[in-house]
Amino acid sequence: MRWPERLLTTLFALAVMGWAGAQGEIRVDATTVVGQVSPYVFGVNYGPLGSLPVHLFEEAAAAGLTFVRFPGGAVADQGDLRPFDIDMLMTICRLLGAEPSIQVRLQGGSPQAAADLVRYVNVEKGYGVRHWYIGNEPSLYDDYDVATLNREWRQIAEAMLAVDPDLVLIGPEPHQWTGLPESTLLDRAGVEWVAGFLEANGDLVDVVAVHRYPFPRSMGGPGTTVADLRDDAAEWTHLISRLRYLSERVTGRDDLKFAVSEANSHWSRTAYGEATNDSRMNAVWWADVLGKLIYDGAYMVVFFDLQSSDGRGSWGLFSNSAPRPTYYTYLLYAAFGDELVAVHSDVPLVSAYAAIRDDGALTLLLTNLSDDAVTAPLSLGPGGFELTLALLVDDEHDAEAVASPLAGDPLRVTLPPRSATLLELLTTAGEAR
Repeated sequence: MRWPERLLTTLFALAVMGWAGAQGEIRVDATTVVGQVSPYVFGVNYGPLGSLPVHLFEEAAAAGLTFVRFPGGAVADQGDLRPFDIDMLMTICRLLGAEPSIQVRLQGGSPQAAADLVRYVNVEKGYGVRHWYIGNEPSLYDDYDVATLNREWRQIAEAMLAVDPDLVLIGPEPHQWTGLPESTLLDRAGVEWVAGFLEANGDLVDVVAVHRYPFPRSMGGPGTTVADLRDDAAEWTHLISRLRYLSERVTGRDDLKFAVSEANSHWSRTAYGEATNDSRMNAVWWADVLGKLIYDGAYMVVFFDLQSSDGRGSWGLFSNSAPRPTYYTYLLYAAFGDELVAVHSDVPLVSAYAAIRDDGALTLLLTNLSDDAVTAPLSLGPGGFELTLALLVDDEHDAEAVASPLAGDPLRVTLPPRSATLLELLTTAGEAR
């Protein structure tokens, strides 16, 4: 089903279910499956500039990270990867329980060097790495345009596929892509990066990917506030749909997949602010944004990044010594199911995401971006459910089990200010679906 048809079908289903009703309600229908959670949406960038200390590996493995993009960031275009780098990547991925993916050099690279790397990884070593990228944010290269990208990307892609025709190729990964008219990225010739790339290489690429860091909006301006992050979250609601629509319109293909292969709130090294990458609000914001991308059908979402020192930047889920707040967002999603079900919230600043786990549990992730606690009616649809676990991320809790936020008849849920809550519910009969 192509995007416009899929969207109309979803909107019709919501209308039939009567979800255009009163304001201020959260409704779940666990009997209506609306999609699957891709195994690649809990991804993380990792490279040689970020060294995860041994004492943090157990916590990293507990985060449920499923996918690693290596080496992540501009470092991939600053030199060729060595066999040692690849062997270390495979060790890290085994320890995390995650699937690796590799980025070859574009700027300063060559088809031969890329082919040699694929040969080492998948032929000589038999690592079987499926997902590959060519370059990183070519929209930031000096003296580079879409025509240059198209020519060099294709030469490298064809050389790689000649070694291993089963590779899944990802591109073009421009920086700061939103798909919104007022912020469309154009090259020096006025060509839009994604559309222009797909016109030439839409036959070879398998996953259309972009990067997005909404802040800072300007260097030297005021620091990002909690209100800024709160307002930004809505922009992500249909980002994948915009990318899908553009890609299918340009290529005529309906088999493409879509990704955000680098994301965080800030691309800069800012830290210690009320809404910087290392803040509590960032953890709640990302819980909401990630839920939006998952429900919008993302094939891949790759957070930037796994580890970074405060001096290098506060992007990492881990500093040199401990987890940062956004790490705990992944502990919530580690308990989330993989079969998405119908859910809706018309409570202001409250979003809801719901899924069924393999064990039959209904999992409900609720984010409250408001500065105030919110209590709202909660309808769980047909059948009865019993709460078995509530995990909370807020200013005082790090994905910790808390007392039930549910009460009353009819049922209501209370969400603390600036919080993300994961509820695990079983049918009252205790039966798996």
